[in-house]
Amino acid sequence: MSRILIAYSSTDGHTRTICARLRQVAQRQGHFTTVLPLAQSETLDLEAFDTIVIGASIRYGKHQPEVAKFIQRHQALLERKGNAFFTVNIVARKPEKSRPETNPYLIKFLRQISWKPKLLEVFAGRLDYPSYRFVDRFMIRLIMRMTNGPTDPKAVIDFTDWAQVDAFGLRLCSMP
Repeated sequence: MSRILIAYSSTDGHTRTICARLRQVAQRQGHFTTVLPLAQSETLDLEAFDTIVIGASIRYGKHQPEVAKFIQRHQALLERKGNAFFTVNIVARKPEKSRPETNPYLIKFLRQISWKPKLLEVFAGRLDYPSYRFVDRFMIRLIMRMTNGPTDPKAVIDFTDWAQVDAFGLRLCSMP
């Protein structure tokens, strides 16, 4: 049994939901798994974990600044451990942008950091117009209109492939 930390940065909570699912998968495999926001994980003894996973959402084409800061601060430790990174974004709803090697936001982010995660994944996110603030709802609808996505202001659509999440969780559990 190994100890896995899943630390995340979530804009609207969907990345946290994905992390909870990964935790379930890991626990069914007999691993002790902790899920925390990145900021709270700073208070932990990161050395105590065998594997560290970072999950991060995208808003307006960018990860939150805390993600790169966490990676920079703990890069040496991450490189000594089993490690993984995943991103959650709506553009991944399109098959041609749903893989680590084809997702433009992940590619851009990896160019900005020097850490090379051992395991990468991209998950399509959740669109929840009713929960967004007015400005976000307006901007996201504009982006969706430009990219041929759903624009109904009442729409709540989960684009996440949960079987893909489960498969990623199993891959995390088999890391050395």
